[in-house]
Amino acid sequence: MTTFCRLCLPSLALLFSLVSVAAAKDSPNNKYLLFVGTYTGKESKGIYAYRFDAASSELTPLGIAAETTNPSFLAIDPSRHFLYAVNEVQDYKGGNSGAVSAFAIERDTGDRPTGKLSLLNQVASRGADPCYIAFDKTGKYALVANYTGGSVAVFPVRADGHIGEPSAFIQHVGSSANKERQQGPHAHWIETTPDNRFAIAVDLGLDELLVYRFDAKAGSLTANNPPYTKLDPGTGPRHLAFHPNGQFAYVVNELQSTITTLTYDASRGALHTMQTISTLPKDFSGSNDTAEIQVHPSGKFLFASNRGHDSIAVFSIDNHAGTLTLVDRFSTQGKTPRSFEIDPTGQFLLVANQDTNNIAVFRIDPSSGRLTATNQTLHVPSPVCLKFMAVE
Repeated sequence: MTTFCRLCLPSLALLFSLVSVAAAKDSPNNKYLLFVGTYTGKESKGIYAYRFDAASSELTPLGIAAETTNPSFLAIDPSRHFLYAVNEVQDYKGGNSGAVSAFAIERDTGDRPTGKLSLLNQVASRGADPCYIAFDKTGKYALVANYTGGSVAVFPVRADGHIGEPSAFIQHVGSSANKERQQGPHAHWIETTPDNRFAIAVDLGLDELLVYRFDAKAGSLTANNPPYTKLDPGTGPRHLAFHPNGQFAYVVNELQSTITTLTYDASRGALHTMQTISTLPKDFSGSNDTAEIQVHPSGKFLFASNRGHDSIAVFSIDNHAGTLTLVDRFSTQGKTPRSFEIDPTGQFLLVANQDTNNIAVFRIDPSSGRLTATNQTLHVPSPVCLKFMAVE
């Protein structure tokens, strides 16, 4: 295991990205499972499952998939046989840590996934309140961000789906301008780059995008040169999304309700800022925290959620420069849109409204990116994370 303190694409990258997406999401019959991670403690009991028909946009409830505490973010392995969740707690087994849970996706006698999950094992996340989990492009390692712990870790995933002890762990240190929210490091997102050569960690508490060299054989992280990209003090970066061409990246900034556009040099693992744009109307005077960000599979549009304004901000993307232009903002038909997900066909956007216990379904206009409500609304207690899985 390697430990570090603060360190401080070309066509091949795109190929890796597309292969990964295809392996995880393609479905010849437009049939999918939708797993929903939640916050428990009130009505919710854990992870919920639905069947989704992309041809009709119909969602069919399958009930609770697994009972587990605060499964706030989910990841499905490329084989579609296992699901992993971070358990966003601070005291797993009495330690100052959250947990990572591994589940088998149950199948019927015809080898079709049922939407039910069976727990395989749990391990400590190595930091309090883990809030994000994602696979590297080989599907052999899960990367986890611990928010309150201010750390990131890499976990090997065995062939039988069990998750192992970390192969890498990095504790971030430092602070930034916002004394209430940035008194220390708060890792909020980590994923590998499209070519799997680097891992980028987004730290809200440091206003930094930390870049590590990732060794896919050992599951290790080492300091890159340059080791990070610094954003303006008080920005509060939360999540990052790459453009399908691998040349641009976009970061949604929670504390300032903005999006920063960056160019990406895949040869060096270097990010450079070039634009920052607000997600809010100029006349909005209420409190707001942005949450999720995603680029449409076509590469033409970007979406970001506003918690407070309770909207999805839609931007068009300049095909050559990568810069953003506002299209419009659309009500999420609920409060506190913590997360959203674009369905695998690119036709629909589903929003998880945490504080109104509902998921709203919108159709995406393929020409403009504008959203139209389908008037489908699901009751889900405290929804946080949405993940689709193709049904063979």
